[in-house]
Amino acid sequence: MAPRANPQVSSRKSPKQARSEDLVSAVLTAAVQVLRDEGAARFTTARVAERAGVSVGSLYQYFPNKAAILFRLQSDEWQQTSAMLRTILEDRTQTPAVRLRTLVHAFLRSECDEAEVRRALADAAPLYRDAPEAAQARASGARLFENFMAEALDSADDATRGLAADLVRTTLSQVCGSFSETPRSDDQITAYADALADMLCAYLDDIERKGRNA
Repeated sequence: MAPRANPQVSSRKSPKQARSEDLVSAVLTAAVQVLRDEGAARFTTARVAERAGVSVGSLYQYFPNKAAILFRLQSDEWQQTSAMLRTILEDRTQTPAVRLRTLVHAFLRSECDEAEVRRALADAAPLYRDAPEAAQARASGARLFENFMAEALDSADDATRGLAADLVRTTLSQVCGSFSETPRSDDQITAYADALADMLCAYLDDIERKGRNA
C-alpha cells in the first residue's frame, strides 16, 4: 500500500502589503463565521470566499485548499494557547501550585468562550492532523508542561515527571473540552475549575511527598 501523503497545510505565501493583509484577515474572519454557522462538514473554500467578499482565485493565492485555511485557524489557536501556557507556567514569581491553579481557570474559560469554533476545528482535524506542522505544534505544547514539571516536581525522577506532564496536559484538554460542550454560567465555570485544580494540585503534591520519602 502506498504511504499516505501529508496534506499541504502551509499558506502559499505571506501577505507583504496592507491590502494583502486585509484580504487574509477577511478570509480568516469569514472562515470562523462559516465554521460557526455551518460546521466543518459544510466548510468549503467557495463558502469562505463568498462570505469574505473575495474571489476564490484571490483566496487561493494564500491558501491552497480548505485544509490550509482550517490549519491556519487551528495554528492561530495553538499559538494563543501556547502563549497563555508560557505566560502562566513560566511565571516564577508564583509557586507551581498557584500557577497550575491559574492555568486551569484560564484554560477552562478559554475552552468555554471558544467552544463552537474549537468543536468545529476538532471535527476538521483529520484534514491536517498528520501534517508535520501539526506535530511541531503539539511538541511545543508538551515541552512547556515538561519544563514546568521539572520545576514543580524536583523530588521526582524523569519518568514520573514525564507521566505527570502528559497526564495533566491530557486531562486539561479532554476534561475541559467535554465540559465546554454545554453552555455554562460564570459560577459553574469557576466551581468546576476550582474542583479540577484541587484534583491536579493534590496529584502533584502526592508525587512530591512520595519523592521526598523515597
